[in-house]
Amino acid sequence: MTPLPIVLITGASSGIGATYAERFARRGHDLVLVARDKARLDALAVRLREESKVAIDVLQADLTLPADLAAVEARLRDDARIGILINNAGMAQQGRFVDQTADSIDRLVMLNTTALTRLAAAIAPRLAQAGEGAIVNIGSVVGFAPEFGMSIYGATKAFVLFLSQGLNVELAPKGVYVQAVLPATTRTEIWERAGIDLNALPEVMEVGELVDAALVGFDRRELVTIPPLHEAARWDALDAARQALLAGLRQAHAAQRYQPTA
Repeated sequence: MTPLPIVLITGASSGIGATYAERFARRGHDLVLVARDKARLDALAVRLREESKVAIDVLQADLTLPADLAAVEARLRDDARIGILINNAGMAQQGRFVDQTADSIDRLVMLNTTALTRLAAAIAPRLAQAGEGAIVNIGSVVGFAPEFGMSIYGATKAFVLFLSQGLNVELAPKGVYVQAVLPATTRTEIWERAGIDLNALPEVMEVGELVDAALVGFDRRELVTIPPLHEAARWDALDAARQALLAGLRQAHAAQRYQPTA
């Protein structure tokens, strides 16, 4: 019997990442858990080894640091047993755009986009050559909503969706499954770290419900899974409108409304 692929999960010490670890361990997958907080990773690994009898490696890494990111990339490139990447590590935006410092912008963009992209790029060639495997990128519905006032965070999550759609075009014909998961507000520590009081928000999804829904989409091989969207036809309509817009582009000349008037 072919062994199940190892799952590498970033941001695995708490929240969505830790819950993915629990769910995949229950399914019998061995794991590589990546996060900054080694003590929490070790505690999670001990518990899951006992509960699910799976092998778990802990890889302490801050993905905003070049050396740490390179170490995780090397593991993804070189360990042929890893067949699923859960690209979950991320951070939220603290304050308005005008409140941001150069360092805070760099750190948020590095973690939410650059690190995520580089990890996907580290594993994709090997998966494509093998003709199997999966890359799951955790985005957010905030990527649809500049009105929410989290301009940089939302932009990074819009990037995650676009990247996932583009990777699907390239990798799906080679047998590699790509999924973008777009949560709304979920009860995790990311919001507390950003100074946002979850208790002040009207609707918050529990993390277990979010991950279980995402895994239903994973098992169905959905490209885009939006657990809080109750009317799936709305996403279908948005995607159809996007494709219709592309069909209406005629590039040789500017549209009539932009032509100079005499």
